[in-house]
Amino acid sequence: MKSNTVHLPQQAWYDNNELELQFPASWDVTTCYMRGHNRPPLSEQGFREAFANPIGTKPIRDLARGKSEVVILFDDMSRPTRVAEIVPYLLEELGAAGVKDDSIRFIAALGAHGALTRVDFAKKLGEAVLGRFPVYNHNPYENCTFVGNTSRGTRLEINSEFMACDLKIGIGSILPHPLTGFNGGGKIILPGVASMDSIAYNHGTLTAEAMARGEDIGTWIGKFEENELRLDTAEAAQMAGLAIKIDAVINGRGETTALFVGDPTSAHIEGVKLAQEVYATQPVEGQDIAVMNTYAKASEAFLALPLSSRLLQGGAGDLVLIANAPEGQVTHYLAGAFGRKTGGRFWFPRTSLPPNITRLIMFSPYIDIAGSSWVATPESIVWAKTWPEVLERLTETHGESARVAVVPDATMQYFAE
Repeated sequence: MKSNTVHLPQQAWYDNNELELQFPASWDVTTCYMRGHNRPPLSEQGFREAFANPIGTKPIRDLARGKSEVVILFDDMSRPTRVAEIVPYLLEELGAAGVKDDSIRFIAALGAHGALTRVDFAKKLGEAVLGRFPVYNHNPYENCTFVGNTSRGTRLEINSEFMACDLKIGIGSILPHPLTGFNGGGKIILPGVASMDSIAYNHGTLTAEAMARGEDIGTWIGKFEENELRLDTAEAAQMAGLAIKIDAVINGRGETTALFVGDPTSAHIEGVKLAQEVYATQPVEGQDIAVMNTYAKASEAFLALPLSSRLLQGGAGDLVLIANAPEGQVTHYLAGAFGRKTGGRFWFPRTSLPPNITRLIMFSPYIDIAGSSWVATPESIVWAKTWPEVLERLTETHGESARVAVVPDATMQYFAE
């Protein structure tokens, strides 16, 4: 879509507003919307139908009868899932089965990410949940129970509180992911509530083995079939006893547009079929400038980088990365930096910009120098707090003629082959 005024979604966990970008009238600007950008939000009837007709298993109210301890996992603030609008339907199912409030707890499936605060819990779950149930953070370094080894060699250690329950449920969303093709499904278990060693094997050893076989991990986003990491997470979910997974597919405004409830593997497969269509985007190639907005995963802005190589002229050009995240970039204990020369076990120092980028402009009112180490060395990044600052730098280079591609959410979209 061509227009020199573009509106982009911002701050999903704050006021969920829009950012207006105006480009020079002489520039050729194309906005690359995903196919499902304007899909309508799911109605109340749609939510109820999803719970009444689970995929590959009995309704939750049937599975919950006679259960004494229930655990509900939910994804963290780096994911856009509006868990608070899903939970009431789940609690209705549990109530119909006679499950009492004091038998239920919630656990944030953080994987290797930093802990959530009560403010985060309230945004994700709603105040009503906090007033009724205990809500915990997962700790990947302590209190994990050995479950067994997956067929791909992951030594699976899972949150002990989760393993002690006799009905295990997870809530998340399905979005493109650079390693597993799409997240959702078993990722709520691995990495969600797995130990750091288990996460490291799945994310590191299996990735290294794939690379040794000649696979290009840069092409894994959107790759679902025969994805070893995804298959490992699905097996982990089965081994850990996850009974029900609830996964949302969302539109360009972060609204739930479809819901898949049921057996973790079966529901995930069905959900990905729709996700492949909803998030698919047609790239426009040979551009001078790529403007990559981050919305669904603004605190993981680095996830936008792989898309830029398809857009820029000759594989090189100016990248404007919009990371409007007041909380900054996510704390990642496995791969993040914890000093100028120290980091998690998968961290490595970036020494230059990614090869396809001539200049990187980070546009955000919330400068996060340490967090930017995910992308490049801080000194190689041009920082701008306002859009006029960005335009000034771009026009100095490109003058009155530039071809520009704008991606409304480069953390949610993918370029389908």
